[in-house]
Amino acid sequence: MSTEIDMKAINEPVEIVFTHADFYIVNKPHNVDFHDNQGETGFFNQFKQQTGESLYPVHRLDKATSGLIIFARNLAAEHFFNQALQQHQINKYYLAIGGHKPKQKQGRIIGDMEKSRNKAWKLSRTKLNPAKTFFYSFSVGDKKRLYLLKPYTGKTHQLRVAMKSISASIIGDDIYQGEKADRLYLHAFALSFNYQQTQISLISIPKQGDYFKQIPADLLTQVSQFNDFNWPIL
Repeated sequence: MSTEIDMKAINEPVEIVFTHADFYIVNKPHNVDFHDNQGETGFFNQFKQQTGESLYPVHRLDKATSGLIIFARNLAAEHFFNQALQQHQINKYYLAIGGHKPKQKQGRIIGDMEKSRNKAWKLSRTKLNPAKTFFYSFSVGDKKRLYLLKPYTGKTHQLRVAMKSISASIIGDDIYQGEKADRLYLHAFALSFNYQQTQISLISIPKQGDYFKQIPADLLTQVSQFNDFNWPIL
């Protein structure tokens, strides 16, 4: 598999997926820190410099994760999104590639998360304040599966721990024993929410990573209809 030059992503303009008077939705590359780190300009400040605006991050993605991020353009929009996140009114969907077939092609992953070793977390059997995730999985050949994941909570490493808990660690996840690869195969694929009585649903097809590039076009079309899936209330 090829090795991508990660510094290239830092020097390229941030891809704007959607522009609104009150917010932007942009596409973050993988292997770029969200905040400044060791003298390198982080993704947030890179985009602020690109726009010349005072922006407010609504949420963030780990360095290794790519995909959609919302930036508010004013304090009123930031307040709206913060409230919407707390009230679970913003639906997020992720794509991941795992190296094992789960017992079921779809299902719930629910449990409390506890700190483990080496910056890792683990899923416990208790459900006092649980992380909640639902998944659908699809074969992509070579003993690998594409997962469409919907987190119902926002815990640290939630999706990576959830995949590990069903023995399907995300490929490229060196913390949770995923198969070695050119990147972490986790991508913030879609967002869906209502803003000022307008329904907004967006997708971002992953562009980085050899395995992502090999996903069949018909399967990408299928998962792009994420709003049509039967997502349960968890």
